Amino acid sequence: MPRGGIDMKAAVFRSAAGGLQIEALPDPLPGPGELLLEVRKVGICGSELHAASFHAPERLEGALMGHEICGRVAALGEGVSDFALGDRVVPLPFIGCGQCAMCLTDLSRHCPQVDYQTVRGYCQYTRAAARGCVRVPEGISDEAATLVEPLAVGLQGVRRAALQAGERVLVTGAGPIGLAAAFWAQALGAAEVVVLARSDRRRRIAEQMGLPLFVAGNEVDDEIEMVQSLLGGAPDIVLEAVGLPGALEQAVNHVRPLGRVVSLGFANQVDTLRPDLATWKDVSLAFSLCYGLRDFEHVVRVLAAGETRPLAMITSRIGLDQLPEAFTGLQAGGEDCKVIVSP
Repeated sequence: MPRGGIDMKAAVFRSAAGGLQIEALPDPLPGPGELLLEVRKVGICGSELHAASFHAPERLEGALMGHEICGRVAALGEGVSDFALGDRVVPLPFIGCGQCAMCLTDLSRHCPQVDYQTVRGYCQYTRAAARGCVRVPEGISDEAATLVEPLAVGLQGVRRAALQAGERVLVTGAGPIGLAAAFWAQALGAAEVVVLARSDRRRRIAEQMGLPLFVAGNEVDDEIEMVQSLLGGAPDIVLEAVGLPGALEQAVNHVRPLGRVVSLGFANQVDTLRPDLATWKDVSLAFSLCYGLRDFEHVVRVLAAGETRPLAMITSRIGLDQLPEAFTGLQAGGEDCKVIVSP
């Protein structure tokens, strides 16, 4: 229940502090059509680490982050009837108008009035649009529910690639998004899936997720030859989940002629790509931002059916007070794959 004027704890970005700082902020109140959520668990996302590392500090001043959320309904806004107090939900981290063509076709991330600033998880309470929330069944733990968002990113990337059963897939990058994309590629019918990473530190996690074909780039002389030997030929699809300069060119070099490259890496640094490299091979290049409500619903159904392999990505668990230090450590290239925070 809302606590009436009590301030909540939140991790706020402060440039003077060089990162996140724990502060007291007023509890939010739900507006019409909204839920007030008590944040049960929230995951640290690589996109937030990139933003804090490469954006000008003044652009993030005062920002609240955190969007891989499992929350419990603490209060209902006016007009909400589809949820009850105590329900656990996973919220889309953006709110559209609900009426435009984009919103009505499950593309609210492209709504002209989309709000990316309201739903935040590095705090004890957050607002969320009721129409953008999916109920979490009892069989799914709070921790597993935080993986719905990154798993949905990977799912949408595979769908964007228009994967056909029996195709060969290469995923570059073994962070949570790359591993999620590889998981879905395998689940949705790829003949073989290879994960290519800079080192072997995520090999064991990949294997625990049912992804045994793993190439550590720093351990082979010719990564293209190694990938093709494992796949039985050049990949039909390359899912780029590195997010650093050079990743797109690497993907184009790997993919077969007339193949497809989908970028999920969300790089926010300037990159270069020689178009002729892709043109000679007639490569189709696409970008995938994120997901819609139906993607969240699909992931929840899969987890509710007993799928547990993605939980291998969770490597650390911390409290909100530990978040600033953990966030800084991950920016510096820490060993963790997915860190779960309990506010």
